[in-house]
Amino acid sequence: MAVLRFTKMHGLGNDYLYVLGNPDKALERYGISAPDMSRRLSERHFGAGSDGMIWIAPSEAADCAMRIFNADGSEAMMCGNGIRCVAKYAYERGLVDRMRMKIETLSGIREVAVEADVRGRVLRASVDMGAAEVGKRLIVEAGEALSCVPVNVGNPHAVVFVEDAERAPVGEAGPIVEHSPQFPDGVNVEFVEVRGRSELRMRVWERGSGITMACGTGACASVAAALACGLVEGGAPVTVCLDGGCLDVFAREDGALVMAGPAEFVYEGEVEL
Repeated sequence: MAVLRFTKMHGLGNDYLYVLGNPDKALERYGISAPDMSRRLSERHFGAGSDGMIWIAPSEAADCAMRIFNADGSEAMMCGNGIRCVAKYAYERGLVDRMRMKIETLSGIREVAVEADVRGRVLRASVDMGAAEVGKRLIVEAGEALSCVPVNVGNPHAVVFVEDAERAPVGEAGPIVEHSPQFPDGVNVEFVEVRGRSELRMRVWERGSGITMACGTGACASVAAALACGLVEGGAPVTVCLDGGCLDVFAREDGALVMAGPAEFVYEGEVEL
């Protein structure tokens, strides 16, 4: 049997299994495809347990590349919490010797800056997420009529503003909106409470993974939607509080969003496949 070595990491509880290698070679090397591997190992009762798997691969255009497979085996284009963990992995393992690096994703190349302590341990990373595309409101029937603001930040989101995020029907309405015909490719769904001109409370149903502790791209989408609707102030960081902790999102004058937050190591593991 082939042995797969992985590193479990998380950003605000949004946890993935990180593998150094090319996912396109997974079937040849391990006898199981990358999507099937993610379905098997992400299972929280019979596998290692995670929101999915992220492969860290060589890149001809950047310092490294990341490929993301959700818990259901589908491939994601971008992951805001995941890219911070990739930057931590790359810097601490010596794949990149600079505190500013470029990481290739299916949504394009993203620039990441890491902050490290005196021992070289990365505590926090900031990601240039690029400009968000905010669409016109849509009404989706999900047990009730939900007003959704479509936002694209390299992957698709539907932002739903609610009075109380703690009581939002994330588990009930989330999967209905994800698979709505109005989002033919599926969508991540954020339920967002505005707590002030510089603070949002967000809970999320992630496309392909379900309820997760945090979603970095979702936090960026929520800030973009709130700015477009005049619910928060521009020109200053907006704190987005998720189930796993808080992220800071800043909208630059050129429209690009910069997301900053922690990245944490959990453990090293290996499994026979």
